[in-house]
Amino acid sequence: MSPTTLPAGLEHGHVTFLGAGPGDPGLLTLRAVEALANADVLVVEHDVLDVVRGHARQGVSVLRVEVDSSTDTQPAPGTSQRAVIDGVSTTAGIPPTRDAAHLVMEAARGGRRVVRAVSGDPGLDTYAAEEMLACAAAGVPFEVVPGVATAVGVPAYAGVPLRDAQGADVRFVDARTASDRCWTEVGASDGTAVVSTTLDSVAAAAGELVAAGRKPDTPMTVTVAGTTTRQRTWTATLGTIAQTLKQAKVLPSPEGGRPVIAVVGERSAAAQRDQLSWFESKPLFGWRVLVPRTKEQAASLSDQLRSYGAVPHEVPTIAVEPPRTPQQMERAVKGLVTGRYEWIAFTSVNAVKAVREKFEEYGLDARAFAGIKVAAVGEQTANALIAFGVKPDLVPSGEQSAAGLLEDWPPYDPVFDPIDRVFLPRADIATETLVAGLIELGWEVDDVTAYRTVRASPPPAETREAIKGGGFDAVLFTSSSTVRNLVGIAGKPHNVTVIACIGPATAKTAEEHGLRVDVMAPEPSVHRLAEALADFGTKRRTAALEAGDPVTRPSERRPGARRRRNSG
Repeated sequence: MSPTTLPAGLEHGHVTFLGAGPGDPGLLTLRAVEALANADVLVVEHDVLDVVRGHARQGVSVLRVEVDSSTDTQPAPGTSQRAVIDGVSTTAGIPPTRDAAHLVMEAARGGRRVVRAVSGDPGLDTYAAEEMLACAAAGVPFEVVPGVATAVGVPAYAGVPLRDAQGADVRFVDARTASDRCWTEVGASDGTAVVSTTLDSVAAAAGELVAAGRKPDTPMTVTVAGTTTRQRTWTATLGTIAQTLKQAKVLPSPEGGRPVIAVVGERSAAAQRDQLSWFESKPLFGWRVLVPRTKEQAASLSDQLRSYGAVPHEVPTIAVEPPRTPQQMERAVKGLVTGRYEWIAFTSVNAVKAVREKFEEYGLDARAFAGIKVAAVGEQTANALIAFGVKPDLVPSGEQSAAGLLEDWPPYDPVFDPIDRVFLPRADIATETLVAGLIELGWEVDDVTAYRTVRASPPPAETREAIKGGGFDAVLFTSSSTVRNLVGIAGKPHNVTVIACIGPATAKTAEEHGLRVDVMAPEPSVHRLAEALADFGTKRRTAALEAGDPVTRPSERRPGARRRRNSG
């Protein structure tokens, strides 16, 4: 086919070959994120889809390429490859490289923007190169967005620099396709070797290097699930790696073994890994942390937990519903427009959402707040207002709570305040602290139920079993209601689970439910609560290292090793 001749329907289509990196979504480049946000179609393998899906726009079509062998990132010649097209799985009867190229070409029909995402970097992917050639032959415009190569990114996350000040030679080897000549050349070198292999075959790869001339006492590190919170690294030598994996109870895999990156060499800094292992030494590395809040409320907290190396699992414990009688809320919103109020005070993100929805129902927008002073109980609520187009006039300078808001709230002054009334949209179960404080400051308050909070539906059975069976390392309780609701819909957390509470009232409720509180925030803030849990994890890790014990997660402890305080 001539490069200038396009198949019918392919006019103006475009393909982006994108490197998704070794597994951590945070390693995607800015250009990759931009391309994903504009894509009409994604052509990806399953593992890569998990990395890129968070940046794809809603409604994007996904063509998932599945490789029968789980050991290879890309299929070996002659293996079969299945494609899921618009939800229908098909098995290709032609070589997989051509099949993948066919998928990409079909996806580009009708002028669609296609992202072909591959693990690592496209320039190191043989099959991606063939797909690019197919696009070039068909005259389909394409671009390449480089990604972090797995063989480079994984050692960096394992704390194993590939070069030192002496500038050691670095050689990259794929043990699954390496020839005898390749092993001989790498074995004869004294530089650093980065070997892509599988967990089941790493000992055989070490044997190949020894047979080719490397000394058995040459340092070696082996990393599995690199750059993800499942990452694990073993340090040994070429001669001892088999025994090291056996002692670590790394069993053969029926699927043929998980992909690993092994780094071999005298100058590979394996000896300094205890000092350079920045990723696996994060305070909550690999911890599964239960966050019992609504998804909207949990977003920033989950991001903070991820920065500590944790794996947050969000479980809603409450659901938000409209008030049973909407007339009071309708009158209050109309009062905003007619000038009934001097102030409106928002005590939660849900309150902002309730008022915004009512505004949209009446065809109003943020301009309806003109001339009205707006208060927000904290930063998250303030951010929700800003997203609505409203900049709050008052946010507590100290504690982000009703009490903190009252500390900064001005008393009513009949000379300077033409109106003495405050609109307070809130939940049906909110406390009376703010209402009483505003009245004491001389204000009249329209205390309006803007939404109701009800107990959420139980989480999936798998999550319930993990909660009760010790599958979570920690749970963060951000209010007394989260304690009561979580226990009500899912049962009590297991006795190995670390219990962290936002304050004394929440801790008391946890103890009343038979839970022992391990961590309490120094002040009532979800971010300080996450910090307190991270401090707990750091001290726990340090104590294990000083005692010469392996660093484990709480869920890895022997069942029954800890006892819960019983309030009864």
